[in-house]
Amino acid sequence: MSSLSRELVFLILQFLEEEKFKESAHKLEQETGFFFNMKYFEEKVLAGEWEEVEKYLSGFTKVDDNRYSMKIFFEIRKQKYLEALDRQDKAKAVDILVGDLKAFSTFNEDLYKEITQLLTLTNFRENEQLSKYGDTKTARSIMLIELKKLIEANPLFREKLVLPTLRSSRLRTLINQSLNWQHQLCKNPKSNPDIKTLFTDHTCNPQNGALAPGPATIQTAALGKPPIYSSLGTHSPFMPAATTGNANALAGWMANAAASSSIQAAVVTASSLPVPPNQVSLLKRPITPPTTLGMVDYQTGENEQIMKRLRPLQSVEEVTYPPRQHPGWTLDDLPRIVACSMHQGSVVTSMDFHPSHHTLLLVGSANGELALWEAGLREKLVSRAFKIWDMSTCSLQLQASMVKDTSVSVTRVTWSPDGNFLGAAFTKHVIHLYAYNGPNDFRQHLEVEAHVGQVNDLAFAHPNKQLCVVTCGDDKLIKVWDLSGRKLFNFEGHEAPVYSVCPHQKENIQFIFSTAVDGKIKAWLYDNMGSRVDYDAPGRWCTTMLYSADGSRLFSCGTSKEGDSFLVEWNESEGAIKRTYTGFRKKSNGVVQFDTTQNHFLAVGEDNLIKFWDMENANVLCSTDADGGLQSLPRLRFNKEGNLLAVTTADNGIKILATAAGLRSLRVVEASSFEALRSPMDSNMIKVSGSSAVNINPVNCKVERSSPARPSSVLNGVDAMARSMERPRILDDATDKSKPWQLTEIVDPVQCRTVTMPESADAPRKVSRLLYTNSAVGLLVLGSSGVQKLWKWGRSEQNPSGKATANVVPQHWQPNSGLLMRNDVSGVNIDEAVPCIALSKNDSYVMSACGGRVSLFNMMTFKVMTTFMPPPPTSTFLAFHPQDNNIIAIGMEDSTIHIYNVRVDEVKSKLKGHQKRITGLAFSTLLNILVSSGSDAQLCIWSIDAWEKRKSVQLQLPGGKSPTGGDTGVQFHSDQIRLLVSHETQLAIYDASKMERIRQWIAQDVLPAPISYATYSCNSQLVYASFCDGNIGVFDADSLRLRCRVAPSVYLSPTVLNGNQGVYPIAVAAHPQDPNQFAIGLSDGSVKVLEPLEAEAKWGSAPPTDADNNSRNNNNNNNGNVRAGSSSNTSNNHHTPDQGQR
Repeated sequence: MSSLSRELVFLILQFLEEEKFKESAHKLEQETGFFFNMKYFEEKVLAGEWEEVEKYLSGFTKVDDNRYSMKIFFEIRKQKYLEALDRQDKAKAVDILVGDLKAFSTFNEDLYKEITQLLTLTNFRENEQLSKYGDTKTARSIMLIELKKLIEANPLFREKLVLPTLRSSRLRTLINQSLNWQHQLCKNPKSNPDIKTLFTDHTCNPQNGALAPGPATIQTAALGKPPIYSSLGTHSPFMPAATTGNANALAGWMANAAASSSIQAAVVTASSLPVPPNQVSLLKRPITPPTTLGMVDYQTGENEQIMKRLRPLQSVEEVTYPPRQHPGWTLDDLPRIVACSMHQGSVVTSMDFHPSHHTLLLVGSANGELALWEAGLREKLVSRAFKIWDMSTCSLQLQASMVKDTSVSVTRVTWSPDGNFLGAAFTKHVIHLYAYNGPNDFRQHLEVEAHVGQVNDLAFAHPNKQLCVVTCGDDKLIKVWDLSGRKLFNFEGHEAPVYSVCPHQKENIQFIFSTAVDGKIKAWLYDNMGSRVDYDAPGRWCTTMLYSADGSRLFSCGTSKEGDSFLVEWNESEGAIKRTYTGFRKKSNGVVQFDTTQNHFLAVGEDNLIKFWDMENANVLCSTDADGGLQSLPRLRFNKEGNLLAVTTADNGIKILATAAGLRSLRVVEASSFEALRSPMDSNMIKVSGSSAVNINPVNCKVERSSPARPSSVLNGVDAMARSMERPRILDDATDKSKPWQLTEIVDPVQCRTVTMPESADAPRKVSRLLYTNSAVGLLVLGSSGVQKLWKWGRSEQNPSGKATANVVPQHWQPNSGLLMRNDVSGVNIDEAVPCIALSKNDSYVMSACGGRVSLFNMMTFKVMTTFMPPPPTSTFLAFHPQDNNIIAIGMEDSTIHIYNVRVDEVKSKLKGHQKRITGLAFSTLLNILVSSGSDAQLCIWSIDAWEKRKSVQLQLPGGKSPTGGDTGVQFHSDQIRLLVSHETQLAIYDASKMERIRQWIAQDVLPAPISYATYSCNSQLVYASFCDGNIGVFDADSLRLRCRVAPSVYLSPTVLNGNQGVYPIAVAAHPQDPNQFAIGLSDGSVKVLEPLEAEAKWGSAPPTDADNNSRNNNNNNNGNVRAGSSSNTSNNHHTPDQGQR
């Protein structure tokens, strides 16, 4: 929204306050989120109107936005809970505990358990911490003081707590000025004009003699509501008013709905949709039921005029639909080439491609299995068998059902629009949501017993800008859940099991279409006020509805009980069928499935074929049998780009059909992985299930002989970071092989973007450790003095995401108390201490040490929660267990590794295998191992089940050198198999399943200095390495070939460069969501963030493979033109035998 539109909202708020429309004003405050009325908030809190309090807050923040917001909602819900206990209303207290407070259990399970135990007390004041709890009124007042502090400190409320200073009746003044201006433009102005409306421009009626224009006034006190402003043209500060059709996305459907739903529709329209009162009264009158869908017989001319205003288009009989103009296309734009086949092993019931990683396919099966396939590799990356996560929380009905029959099938799988979550619905009561963290990693997020009986469909939606899940089931209900499992809406109205849901948004109207097995189509707004429409779908049985990719066109496809199939396009503004597609050849024994793509094509699986239609033509465009073997009614799914199509086969498999562009994308994924890991790794090392064994079972895949794509025997090399990339790495790094590749050398500050953390340069000591927060909004630094500093980026016009960026200078953040996160360094020789740090996944806690005890800090308050592991020996490296934040691996100065349980304050295991201090720890949940590294240049592999040593490997140092005590770092690739090892002499990639080295790069040529630190980028496609001479190298992670060098002159001033300090990066951190951003901590204590220029978007280009070089050399030899390589493009050619690009 533009700044002038924002100011208009403030003017309207002032007008509503002056006219005493207080409820409307508060509703506008909440919906726009521009002004938080603290006085109104206080009134509602003191009155205990908790539902309104949270509803009002929801316009400005959500529970999980930040720690302040979480604390605000927690305090409110805790107070609500205590008040229920005080009233002895245990049933209400249980509802609040399970429905409202449960969301916080993942962040502090102990606190949640303590709150739960209050139910067992006759008076909760028996709890020592609540012994001073007074009466309700006093408790609310005390809580309000805390809430106000939290709100004022919350960055999301900045500049929203005070209204701009305005003169009284400012909106009326502007209207008067406009009318005066219009009056002055009148050809025959009256001295005392009679102005009766604001809906049209003012003009004076012609008179016999013209009069001098005079000021016009209007009694603005008579205005009931502000007018709707029309567009002021291209440069207008106001957005053009929405057309009737868009503003009333369901109005046409309601106007043509059956008489049985007309009264219901009228009530909803009057309260929720912007329909004028005369239209509401129309809908309240009985109307003649339509004889055909979309045709209603209205009795009066007045009604005809009203309906013309309601509908932006003419009736179906009056209008013709000329073919839309599309860019030229051919049948080659349809994916019809069989690229490969993949064997799932059970009947495939649902599929969905990842929204940005277009070759990643999520599959659900009849045996309850969820699987994640990389189509480019024909590999099943992850498999999850169905199980109830927590049977104790399930209803008795579900428990009995699982005892009676344990078989469960998947009914629906789908990705969230951003690809960060995946959902699955099952034939028994429940849905599962998983958080997606990369190709080999989706983790349990939420289990909900959503319906009684089968859950038939699941979809993600964004009501009120909040990601939610919409479900439907055999219990005839539609429900909406937030990601904490709280039920937001419960829609009742269907008289048969609900078969499918289709959430959508038109302009600012959000709604859900639903279909039931009795053929009824209904539509719902998010307000619990009932269905808006009630239609019969063609065939009157199972039907699915889908919008085209751009959201402009609505289609449905289904089958009748007699086996007749129907594919139609709907005219939304009329609520009528616009086009019926033909070409279904015989009776079906089940329900046909369909999908849309490219805003141009429809595809349906029927009669062992895939049939395609052009959206503009009712006749079948073409069909394919995909080389045979399809199910009689194959399921199908396009990827987002429309160049791949997954279809199910009769032998419990999947075929991938592709266009020429789709084949290229598959080959790029295959080639990148093949080149990365070709020789040392083979297909029998691919792990599918969560076995604890290091040896990994092979995936049963088959590839058709006719397939143009060949099977790869290597591990996944696809982009692993769903949260960071909007599209996969396909042609992003494609190079022009006709031109010689050159190393990108950045030597001037203008060649990239940098920002220095404020106050960091004033630090008296060097930076020892550096971390981004997992939410990507902050940067955490541990100095060699034991003090931690935190810098945070806030949301602004320059940085709307609020994420870390080199475009904006962040703030040095501290709590209001002014506390510092300071480690205990009493009696410690700072110069000899080895600082270490680790951050919990939810950014709630950070633990660190600097030669003394390990301290656990609260990231919100900076308070020390506890200390443990007093020296000797001192701690030198810390790592949270990836699946349990209470388990910490602690590397020690005496070469041991302690497995410590924070909750019970006990060392569970002590691992011995190194000869010198521990310098690195890395977990792999896929291989079920912990890898440790030490200054003895040795790697040890430990089982995390029994904490037993599996194997040890000695680094091969150049020239047979012996370890000198330098640090050796380890970090797992996102595939959890490849391991990056960094030592001052080298970078190396190991296959951790066998601990065999795949690649090695030795410090050389343009980067001859010792390596000080190295880390993967967030998507594991790059390696950032810093050097003791100040240079930074950006390497291709697959080949360890140097692609870019960043010189110290880029980030150091000439004074520092010419000084005697020898400043260089000691620590490097990769942005957790942006693969091309990294931060460096320097030996002078300063911290900087670096990014490539926006025009470049990345650090250099991918270096060529050896095959590319050989091909180019052969061409040069043939042409008699052989040139010697320069230093900039020969630095990648010095490899040990296992490191060359193959």
